[in-house]
Amino acid sequence: MKNLLLIALAFFNISCCIAQEKLAIEKEATALVQEQLDAYNKRDIEAFLKPYSENVKVYAFPDQLLYEGKAKMREEYASMFSRLPDLHCKLVNRIVLNNKVIDHEEVVVMKSEPKIYAIAVYTITDGKIIEVRFMQ
Repeated sequence: MKNLLLIALAFFNISCCIAQEKLAIEKEATALVQEQLDAYNKRDIEAFLKPYSENVKVYAFPDQLLYEGKAKMREEYASMFSRLPDLHCKLVNRIVLNNKVIDHEEVVVMKSEPKIYAIAVYTITDGKIIEVRFMQ
């Protein structure tokens, strides 16, 4: 009986540790994705790029590589930020599971055009966004 109680306590402790680790990973992932979203809406290229890995990969869902690397991302987004003063992304819904963040987004490119709805799937590793997959 004593051994069973010890085993149950050990299992409980392990389960708690795993749950706390999962929560920490999800909290970090959420913070990084929110940080880049806030910077996107301010059109602040340096703040926008900060959460991304130097070797970030950006895909059109499911697996069409659009570009790789922070330098190329800087090119793409700096141009967009300067050309599109109305550019704004509103978070419609967010799902977080482990190191993945899935955002349903409503994007205004130009006020004179219809809004675009998209899904962005972010993967976070070692404190950086290493991959984004866009669906439209």
